Amino acid sequence: MPNPKVLNAMLHLASPALPIGGFSYSQGLEAAINIGLVHDQVSAKNWIQTNLHSVIANAEAIIWVYLFQGWQNSDLAKISYWNQWFWASRETSEFRAETIQMGWSLAKLMQELERGTDEQLKLLKDVKKITLPCAHSYACQITGMTEREGLQTYLYSWIENQVMAAMKSVPLGQVAGQKTLLAILDTISDMMDEIFIKIALQEKPINTFSIQLSVLSARHESQYSRLFRS
Repeated sequence: MPNPKVLNAMLHLASPALPIGGFSYSQGLEAAINIGLVHDQVSAKNWIQTNLHSVIANAEAIIWVYLFQGWQNSDLAKISYWNQWFWASRETSEFRAETIQMGWSLAKLMQELERGTDEQLKLLKDVKKITLPCAHSYACQITGMTEREGLQTYLYSWIENQVMAAMKSVPLGQVAGQKTLLAILDTISDMMDEIFIKIALQEKPINTFSIQLSVLSARHESQYSRLFRS
């Protein structure tokens, strides 16, 4: 159980009130709704959970941990490498613009709140084209979270944003949204265990293979009517 200071930091970073623009993005969900792949509570839950376990868990979550370790050791080379790797792995212009906009906003917030020493804040400023996992892992590490606490905060924010996007776009009612959120959250603990086992054993390569998601994101760029920026 985290101490009160760390718990407050987790709640702060997971809050939808965090001014980094997460509510503006659906990460391909709106495009899936537009062509009928997602149309009700069951299909919304399946879409979000599949992306979480098959896409996020196989790359983004692992890279988040590597970035967290880089911040722990003030290792700019490692931070820059995995930050660039993640940016390069974003298959569409929307996905790239999203992670850079949110990463820049969170890094700027950390600087304005003076979260970190002068040396740590300078290191943060030195990262070029900072992505969301990079800025978020900095924010978690600087508040004293463990890797697991920080990653859980990151994943919670992603899941909640996806459920909120589904509630607006499918649309889902409030109760249906909460049922979806809780059902997916129930899968996080085991998924995180698997992620840290992969990292410890280096048994599987990182991959972002998701053709359908990439195609839908590309289609969304020219979708006639939309609520979200991705």
